[in-house]
Amino acid sequence: MLPAVSRAPESRAGEDGLGQPRRAWAMLAVGLAVAMAVLDGTISNVALPTIASDLHASPAASIWVVNAYQLAITVSLLPVASFGEISGYQRVYRAGLVLFVLASLACALSASLPLLVAARILQGFGAAGIMSVNGALIRFIFPHRMLGRAIGYNAMVVAVASAAGPTATAAIFAVGSWPWLFAINVPIGVLSLAVAWRSLPVTPRADRRFDAISALLSAAAFGLLIAAIDGVGHAARAVAVLGMLAASMGCGTVLVRRQIARPAPLLPVDLLRIPIFALSIATSIASFAAQMLAFVSLPFYIQDTIGRSAVQTGLLLTPWPLTLAVVAPIAGRLSERYPAGLLGGIGLLALAGGLLLLAGLPAHPGDLALVWRLALCGAGFGLFQAPNNRTLLQSAPRSRAGGASGMLATARLLGQTSGAALVAMIFALSPGAGTRISVEVAAAFALVAALVSILRIGVGSSSTN
Repeated sequence: MLPAVSRAPESRAGEDGLGQPRRAWAMLAVGLAVAMAVLDGTISNVALPTIASDLHASPAASIWVVNAYQLAITVSLLPVASFGEISGYQRVYRAGLVLFVLASLACALSASLPLLVAARILQGFGAAGIMSVNGALIRFIFPHRMLGRAIGYNAMVVAVASAAGPTATAAIFAVGSWPWLFAINVPIGVLSLAVAWRSLPVTPRADRRFDAISALLSAAAFGLLIAAIDGVGHAARAVAVLGMLAASMGCGTVLVRRQIARPAPLLPVDLLRIPIFALSIATSIASFAAQMLAFVSLPFYIQDTIGRSAVQTGLLLTPWPLTLAVVAPIAGRLSERYPAGLLGGIGLLALAGGLLLLAGLPAHPGDLALVWRLALCGAGFGLFQAPNNRTLLQSAPRSRAGGASGMLATARLLGQTSGAALVAMIFALSPGAGTRISVEVAAAFALVAALVSILRIGVGSSSTN
C-alpha cells in the first residue's frame, strides 16, 4: 500500500525531498505520466495511413492528428507552468493527467477526423500539464544532493518512450485496431493518477494572480512561431510565413514588455537574466534541433538508399536511444561532481563526431558501421542531457521552479520543431542529397551547442532558495 499522506508532513518533506518509500512511488507516478505524454507524440505517426483510411480522410488532413497534439502542448506549456507556481505543481500535474486520460478515451471513441483532432488538442493540453511541471516536481521529490541522478532517470524515461513509439504501435496493431493506441492510456493513466494522488508532495504556492492576458500573448507568440517554422519546412507561401513571423514577433514583443517588470513573469525573462540559465536554454534548443535533424532524415537513407524495411529501420535506429537511456543516469550522477558545461561539451562534441561519421557513410554500408555511429551519437546526447537539465532547473530559485520546468520543455519542443522543419526544407531543395546535408547541418548544430555548453564552465548560478 502507498503510505498515508497528511498535508503538513508533505509540505515539510518537499523542502528537501521525500523519504523512502514515498519518493519511489512519486517518481513512479511522474515516470508513467511523462512516458505516456512523450509516447503519444510519436506513437500515432506510424498509424497515420491506417487512421486516414478508416476515417476517410486525406493523408494531408490526417497529419493534423500529430500536429494538433504538438501545437497544443507548445502553446500551453509556459501558461500551465506559471499556473503551477500559483496553485501548486501537484495540482496541475494531477489535473493534466486527468484531462490526458479523458482525452485519450475520447480519441479512442472518435468516429471522424475532426473529432479525433479535437480530442488530440485536449490531450495535448493535458500533456502540457504533465510536461510543464514534471521537472519542478522532481526538484521537490528528491533531496538536493540527488537531483542530478533524478533528472538522469527522467531523461532515461523520455529516451525509452521516444524509442518505443514504432515498437509499441506494431505491438498494438498485432492485437487490435488504431483506437487502442489511445485506449491503452486509460488504465495506465488511472494507475498513475492513483499513485500520484497519494505520493506527490504539496509544493509552495506563489501569492499572485494568474496573468490571463500574458498567457494568451504567449500562446499566440509560440503558436505562430511554430506555424511559421512548419510553413518554411513545407514550402508555404512566403507572404504567409512572413506574416506569421511578424505576428509572432509582435505578440512576443508585447509579452516581453508586459513581463519585464514583473517579479515572477509568465515568460521567465527574469530567469533568462541568469547567464547559466540562458546558456543552458540555448544549448538545449541547438542540441534538440541536431537530434531531430538526424532522427527525421536518417530513416530515408536507411530505407531508400541501403534498402532496409521499416521494421529493420526501427531496429537499426534503436542504438541511439538505447545508449542514451544507459548513459543518461550515469551522466546525472556525474553532474553532481563535475560541471555541466564540461560534461555537455564533451557529450555534444561526441554527438557532432558521430553525426559527421554518419554523413560520411558510403552508399551501402554494413549494419555494424551504422550501429556504432548511432550508438556514439546516443552516448554523446545522453552525456549532455541530464547535466544540462539539472543545471537549468537548479539555477532557478525554488519559487521559480515552474518557470524553469516550462522553459526546459519549451526549449526541447522549439529545437525539435525547428529541426524537423529544416529537414523538410533541405529535402525540398536537395532531394538527391537530403539526408547527407541534413546530418551535416545536424553536426553543425551540435558543434554550436558544444561551444555554448563550454561557455558555461565557471559561470555562476542563481541561488536555489
